[in-house]
Amino acid sequence: MVSDSPMVFIVDDEEPVRDAIGMLLDSVDIPHREFADATAFLNAYEAAWQGCLVLDIRMPGMSGLELQQRLIELHAGLPIIFITGHGDIPMAVEAMRRGAVDFIRKPFRDQELLDRINQAMAIEEAQRERVQGLEKARTLHASLTPREAEVFERVTSGQANKVIAIELGISERTVEIHRSQVMHKTNSRSLADLVRLKLRLETED
Repeated sequence: MVSDSPMVFIVDDEEPVRDAIGMLLDSVDIPHREFADATAFLNAYEAAWQGCLVLDIRMPGMSGLELQQRLIELHAGLPIIFITGHGDIPMAVEAMRRGAVDFIRKPFRDQELLDRINQAMAIEEAQRERVQGLEKARTLHASLTPREAEVFERVTSGQANKVIAIELGISERTVEIHRSQVMHKTNSRSLADLVRLKLRLETED
């Protein structure tokens, strides 16, 4: 089932650990799902899932590091918090080099884990909003005709209507019409809005 709201996904082969984390999350009303091994999680995984993953680094079968690598290959956006034992610190450091947001040593304090989870979920939410913003920006830009796209590029580069008209070989009035259409199609109320749209397209390109 697809999770339509942020959720914490717990993957640990030790049932007492899963239960303890689950009870902790229940106490603060954070939705969660539990998995006994990495393969079960991977088989259930859906790209639409939101939230974060609390993942044991050392498990029978597929390890936490191996699951992390599979999720990287799937371009999964779930931030990962690794649960590690004392001897797993070098592995945890390697996991963070691969993009894990944090690791936490066993035994951990409840508040420490909650703080890390809240941070990870905030990171995921910000990433999701950036992706949605980029998709919206691309959709708006794609709605422009080729001529409107030319005007958009020149206006957001600081060219005046008169200069645009000369360089494109059209009247200044035609430039004004195209510019008005660009503003309308991109839901922009000002030149600053247009510039922000262009910057978003460039920085996320």
